[in-house]
Amino acid sequence: MTAYSQGHAASVLASQTWRTVDNSAAHLAPHLAAGARVLDVGCGPGTITVDLARRVAPGAVTGIEPDEATLEKARANADGVGNVDFRTGTAYALPDGPFDVVHAHQVLLHLTDPVAALREMLRVSRGIVAVRECDYAAIALWPHDPRLDRWLEIYRAVAHAHGTEPDAGRRLLAWAHAAGATDVTPSASIWSFATPGERAWWGGQWAERIVASTIAERAVDGGFATRDELHDIADAWRAWAAHPDGWFSIPHGEVICRKQLSDGAS
Repeated sequence: MTAYSQGHAASVLASQTWRTVDNSAAHLAPHLAAGARVLDVGCGPGTITVDLARRVAPGAVTGIEPDEATLEKARANADGVGNVDFRTGTAYALPDGPFDVVHAHQVLLHLTDPVAALREMLRVSRGIVAVRECDYAAIALWPHDPRLDRWLEIYRAVAHAHGTEPDAGRRLLAWAHAAGATDVTPSASIWSFATPGERAWWGGQWAERIVASTIAERAVDGGFATRDELHDIADAWRAWAAHPDGWFSIPHGEVICRKQLSDGAS
């Protein structure tokens, strides 16, 4: 039921390690309080998790991630932070808790049953569930390059072929309702990369990711692209990063759910 389309290549982890509460969970920040018990679902290399731990200390924070090698990186990133621990697990079978805050960032778009995962998050929460997901179909990019149009087409095709939804952001409210949440606050925010440093970082890691990650393997194996085409797309990312007018933005949908399940839900 988990089909992580990007895998755990160095370029993928580089993107994940950049994430903090401020740039990836600002909608949750006002709801964090000292002493809160927090569960971070799909924590990856743990940078958001560690940030959460610092904000709710002395409250205990647990990060859940299915990949043990990635958890080792999370534990290294948490060195010196005493109120956080990391465990192997999936969004479909969470620790019972209950937790004051259950958080997930860019997790549901990689799952074949996001509603079941949300229902499980609601089950173990006694406070709020906070989720944020990107929406690939709404990406804005400049200057136009047809090779980057193909990048997006290939990315979305690979995701859909594995039963996952890359345009998750716009669906979050519907998924929360389907999971049984009855008090949901939706919002949206955006990542934007346009300064020379931001372009070099974002374009560079995508130039690597599109040729050397799980998404590249699935694109070729599934017949969605050839190796030569993927290398051409990598060149396009490097050209975009070097362009003084380069701009990339991607919106994210967000929800804060304050109830576990509606009456009669199971």
